[in-house]
Amino acid sequence: MTGRAPSVLALATSLGLANTTFRRNFPDVCAQLAASPPTPGSTNGADAYTGLKTGNARLRRDKRELAAQTDVAIAAIQGLSIDNEHLRAALHEARAVTALPRRR
Repeated sequence: MTGRAPSVLALATSLGLANTTFRRNFPDVCAQLAASPPTPGSTNGADAYTGLKTGNARLRRDKRELAAQTDVAIAAIQGLSIDNEHLRAALHEARAVTALPRRR
């Protein structure tokens, strides 16, 4: 049984007809339903499980990449903090120098 068969049954039930009566009297509608792509909620359990495994693997890969990018960002911030401290110390030393008056 495919993922599309329950939609035929659901349609027949909603019309108050038996499934076989609906199929016998409306074969063209049944053919259209069979040819249409499955709806997102009509996937079987194996397809859903495979989709979850694929999604989980993608999320794990994304997490590893983001963790690596975070480590690089942390190292860059630490380097900038050290540079900032050196520049502040150099500025402090430069301000301690007495400025000479300009010649006219």
